[in-house]
Amino acid sequence: MIDQTLEYRQKIRQHFNQLPYPNAPLEQSPKRNLNLLYVYNLVTPFYLRNQEIIDSEGKLILDAGCGTGYTSLALAEANPEAKIIGIDLSEESVKIAGQRLKYHGWENTEFYTLSIEDLPKLGIEFDYINCDETLYLLPDAVLGLQVMKSVLKPGGIIHTNLHSSRQRFYYYQAQELFQMMGFLDAPPQQFEAELVRETMRALKDDVILKQRAWDGTFDESPNLALLNHLLQGDKGYTVKEMFSALEASELEFISMVEWRHWELIDLFKERDDLPAFLAMSLPDLSIEQQLHLFELLHPTHRLIDFWCGHPNDTKLFVPVCEWTFTDWQRARVHLHPQLRKRHIQEALINCIAEKRLWSIGSYINLPARGTVEIDSAMAACLLPLWEEEQPFTSLVERWLLTRPLDVITLEPKSYEEAFHEIRELLCKLEVFLYVLLERCL
Repeated sequence: MIDQTLEYRQKIRQHFNQLPYPNAPLEQSPKRNLNLLYVYNLVTPFYLRNQEIIDSEGKLILDAGCGTGYTSLALAEANPEAKIIGIDLSEESVKIAGQRLKYHGWENTEFYTLSIEDLPKLGIEFDYINCDETLYLLPDAVLGLQVMKSVLKPGGIIHTNLHSSRQRFYYYQAQELFQMMGFLDAPPQQFEAELVRETMRALKDDVILKQRAWDGTFDESPNLALLNHLLQGDKGYTVKEMFSALEASELEFISMVEWRHWELIDLFKERDDLPAFLAMSLPDLSIEQQLHLFELLHPTHRLIDFWCGHPNDTKLFVPVCEWTFTDWQRARVHLHPQLRKRHIQEALINCIAEKRLWSIGSYINLPARGTVEIDSAMAACLLPLWEEEQPFTSLVERWLLTRPLDVITLEPKSYEEAFHEIRELLCKLEVFLYVLLERCL
């Protein structure tokens, strides 16, 4: 078994030494990819779990399976005060990762050629572990989770993902085909990739494998075949298998990363008119059952992408929808750090000047249906959040100053009316974590 594991690791190492991944140019930056930075910002998962706003200063972040360092760079951009440590099995990838971070001016980083199974050798515990596009390549995903848990600080969070066996069904079928043809006997290179392209091009267009596992993008980008049809060690999982792995690892599920895109109810035409059985049973379904149903109905996600942590680390908190008047009076409002960008503030100011709707969802796209648009006049009360967090009461008072009259009756607006309108706005935005609400006791 040990020899088989070593042989397996060697194949993976050779694959990514020959094809370092991702192959993004050194100068390419994720700075403008707010969706990616939103996921990699520690504020997002920590708020989701405990409704707390944390500071990344001094935090230790591990990028496990860092590859060529693009994810490490994104972690650094999203958490500029944290220290980033990256590990990878591929020496070539680690070398490029170090070069990438230095190129972009990040010095508080370290990179090591190391397998995830050997993580304890570092002798470091981490506040956050990012293991992106790697867990499904390990010989034993449960062991990988257990090792990461062993170096995770109390209260820490792991972000990782598994390939979906349902969404990638035909790619696994292709891998089996090309394994049978001998293309995977040794780490495949461009020669094997070209053989794959020749094979797929030669098939009739109505052949199922070609319909489901090939299109023009594979012809345009030769490396895609190496990362899909010829990917060494690639394994698929289901949602139920993900939960089984978490249970075996004694880790607690926190949330899907794109949780808004896993909403079961969004799969139905009429959200308020569900089939009777589902309408009655849905409130009693566990999160595992809901995600399992979603996957059976609509296996569209390539990755089963999730956050997890130590069991019993989740703190009890009062959901925003249950806050009392006093809770709101004491609350402080934060803009998500990835929205606190000057160009977003300027776009809002332009919308206000031109009396247009403000599409906040165009910056960080979270809703499963459509985007989030709000009246720019009302959004104007959020402008101070670009400078610093604000008391909820300050936003209410600002709204009263900018819209003192009821537009229908022309009567002065009461504090209660303004309170209600701002509360509704913030509740709408907090669902997507565009704003973060701090309940101050």
